[in-house]
Amino acid sequence: MTRSLILAGVGGQGTILASNILAEGLISLGYDVKMSEIHGMAQRGGSVNTQIRFGEKVYSPMIASGEADLLLAFEKIEAVRYLHYLKPGGILIVNDYEIYSTTVLTGQEKYPEEVLDKLKESIENHFVIDAAKIASSLGNIRAQNMVLLGAAVKRLGIMDANWQDIIKAYLPEKLHELNIKAFREGIKQV
Repeated sequence: MTRSLILAGVGGQGTILASNILAEGLISLGYDVKMSEIHGMAQRGGSVNTQIRFGEKVYSPMIASGEADLLLAFEKIEAVRYLHYLKPGGILIVNDYEIYSTTVLTGQEKYPEEVLDKLKESIENHFVIDAAKIASSLGNIRAQNMVLLGAAVKRLGIMDANWQDIIKAYLPEKLHELNIKAFREGIKQV
């Protein structure tokens, strides 16, 4: 059976890093893994998403609308933007975090209200995590991607990989302890 995942965020949130670590962990567990990245205007705070498919044999990383088993959203509006990919009964993990676009910052538009309420109404199997608050309490808000990754790993039931060593392989030594703690906190959230 092939499983499909979408990780969606905004440039600078560490979505690609989390995706790479996740893919590496899946490979270490013996899965065939295919991954596709869409950066958009990532360096300008634009939308970033990664599609990952894994299983015994996977031929393409592309996920059609309504086929994702899990949507991991690093920002609330990104959850809304990619929600159509989630299959019925799929899992939504969403960061309770807002990043304002230029049009919102300049007052041309307003950030949509009650985004989480609408997501909760439409998706039965959802988890809302304040990853920014958790990461900040550990010393660095930038570790929120590892909080979210820990939650996804737990919900996917793929805890058997050596996640600690995989995280260390992708980050400088000075960031190891913080990011491993963040990952473990994410596991506790779901």
